[in-house]
Amino acid sequence: MLKSLHKYWNLHRLPILIILASVIFYFVFAYQLERQDFPKLLGLYLALFFFCYKLIQFEKWNFRLLLFAGLLFRLVFLWAEPNLSQDFYRFLWDGHLWLEGGNPYLYTPDELMVTGASQIPNASILHEGMGELSARHYSNYPPLNQLFFTLAAIWGGKSIMGTVIASRLMLIFADVGVFYFGKKLLLILNRSPHLIFWYFLNPLVIIELTGNLHYEGLMLLFFIWAIYLLAINQWIFAALLFGASISIKLIPLLFLPLFFKNLGWIKSLAFYLLVFLAVAITLIPFYTPEFFSNYTATLQLWFSNFEFNASIFNLTKAISAQFEVRSWELIKVYGKITPLITLAVLLLLSFLRKKRTLSVLLENMLLVICLYYFMSSAVHPWYVIFPLFLALFTDYRFSILWSALVILSYSAYMQPQISESMLLLSIEYLLVFGFLGYEFFRYRSHKPLIHKN
Repeated sequence: MLKSLHKYWNLHRLPILIILASVIFYFVFAYQLERQDFPKLLGLYLALFFFCYKLIQFEKWNFRLLLFAGLLFRLVFLWAEPNLSQDFYRFLWDGHLWLEGGNPYLYTPDELMVTGASQIPNASILHEGMGELSARHYSNYPPLNQLFFTLAAIWGGKSIMGTVIASRLMLIFADVGVFYFGKKLLLILNRSPHLIFWYFLNPLVIIELTGNLHYEGLMLLFFIWAIYLLAINQWIFAALLFGASISIKLIPLLFLPLFFKNLGWIKSLAFYLLVFLAVAITLIPFYTPEFFSNYTATLQLWFSNFEFNASIFNLTKAISAQFEVRSWELIKVYGKITPLITLAVLLLLSFLRKKRTLSVLLENMLLVICLYYFMSSAVHPWYVIFPLFLALFTDYRFSILWSALVILSYSAYMQPQISESMLLLSIEYLLVFGFLGYEFFRYRSHKPLIHKN
């Protein structure tokens, strides 16, 4: 036994030391970092990204070691309160509200605090923690997401930390599922299965999902499970799971027209029907006549009133300023135009591309979601996780670079009043667009920058 351990140590000494160093860095990130300390945040993150790169480089075929490392890094955060996002306060509020018989789509936290929110454990702490903006609006999280909030509230009890831990364990389990189905799909597509570690070991994924409790991980679990079932011709169950992913985060709705080319008229119509049936089933517990008006009003606010880490929008704003167009006027008009552009590109990809392979479908998804985010006025760091994941099933790798550079957006929180650095955002997007352009032309000339295996 000792000889075996000694031999393993000699063979894997440097990767093991990198894992131990990563654990220390993640511990400092989780328990000894405040969001406004951007230099410390940036240094820790870039070091962790470098460690991730070296681990994959050294041990990409040692799946047990890398899987263990990914789980260990996530468990470091188990007892930590999220320190980069306050959204988790709203998650806990919605979960406890539904558990106590309330409806997060009918009552805002501000309204409940006025009338008395004694049924919600730690109501004052949660209300103050979520911030004024969230507190005065109805919930913008889809129905199945609400059910997971409630499940965390059941497991966590009345303790804030207990509910945080319950949420975290669900998200860790979801990431294991993403790893499992992602690896299987890579094999089906004849791509190297080690690519999944660019998701599983990526510090952006670990920090934003496990650390800050964003539920993109659960959405990705249902999404990749659905795509895997589609790859093995089980499209009925795939449709139901795809509907579940939409009911956690709405963003997979963008991809529905893309299935038409792969499934054909009859199958695609049946597929869409099952998708919306799954969404409707998750909606039943929350439905009231006011649901759609309240929910759409909140979504319109979120998609057309906020600015953060934008690329094309910031460029448009800079040009508009020369014509004395007010920022708040621009964002309202811009928020109405960009969905139309996305829809036009989506329809072109759906009907004009001749190939009907799963690889082309996933590539189209990557192009659509990146176009959508490049034009969006608000791109929070955890949004980049979906493009990062989709890119692993294509020849494009620019979103891996984006997952490293998106941390620059947190420089906005260095001051009490959020103030973005246009210099740092320019560095982020110039590098991302430059690498994307390079890959695009290399790929189109049949010389992919990074080969499949």
